[in-house]
Amino acid sequence: MTWDFAIDRGGTFTDCIGVAPDGALHIAKPLSSDTAAIEGIRTILERAGALEAGAALPACRVRIGTTVATNALLERRGADVLLVANRGLGDVLEIGTQERPELFDLAVRKPEPLPRRVVELPGRVAVDGAVVEDFDAAAVHAALSDARASGINSVAINLIHAYAHPDFERRVRDLAAALGFAHVSVSHEVSGELGLLARGETTVVDAYLTPMLQAHVDALAEALPASPLRFMQSSGGLTEAVRFRGPNALLSGPAGGVVGAARVAATADCERALGFD
Repeated sequence: MTWDFAIDRGGTFTDCIGVAPDGALHIAKPLSSDTAAIEGIRTILERAGALEAGAALPACRVRIGTTVATNALLERRGADVLLVANRGLGDVLEIGTQERPELFDLAVRKPEPLPRRVVELPGRVAVDGAVVEDFDAAAVHAALSDARASGINSVAINLIHAYAHPDFERRVRDLAAALGFAHVSVSHEVSGELGLLARGETTVVDAYLTPMLQAHVDALAEALPASPLRFMQSSGGLTEAVRFRGPNALLSGPAGGVVGAARVAATADCERALGFD
């Protein structure tokens, strides 16, 4: 029998609940930081007499909900991102759908775009996959090299019709990987759906948030090498650490609260309930 931990990392505090092998509940509430989950687990185990001070953490089951991605997006603390688009389509994400709270407002304030830089490159296919404009590997290589030299380390690739015809995206991805970019998000892999705008938004969020999440997950995995880590997604379902990515983490914390409230209400035979955070 192993310990089972359920952890919610919020913006201020990290709530940790540990269930001992005998079913006893233990809690800890450290201030949120990149190591808060580890601190919470260690505190609970040491208080329960299950771990000596300073000893390595034992294997345990860990489930985590987090607002790390949510707060990073709101506070604009993600990675520096290069957006790669087709020639003439670099401003699609900034234009968006033109929806606005007040239709006739002459001074619309929009959030700053997530990409630090946008490049429009040659190479385009039609909806049936026919090549409309030839792929220019030299131009792509030059643009990516310049961005890499400027310090950008994450790339979002969003080419038209790539959901069905991804060859040009794959070629850009391979060039980016060869140039040493640490993270490359490709739209047909991240969100293989029809619609250049929605696919591009999801891909940019992935490139913006996933590098930070990976660093967070890697730190937890290093401290808990023998423990299965599962993370709450925006859907309310759990996923393994290697599959935890920015777009699916945006509502991780709130989703965990909804799932928990629903379980409490069901246990109390209550069909209608309100949850407060």
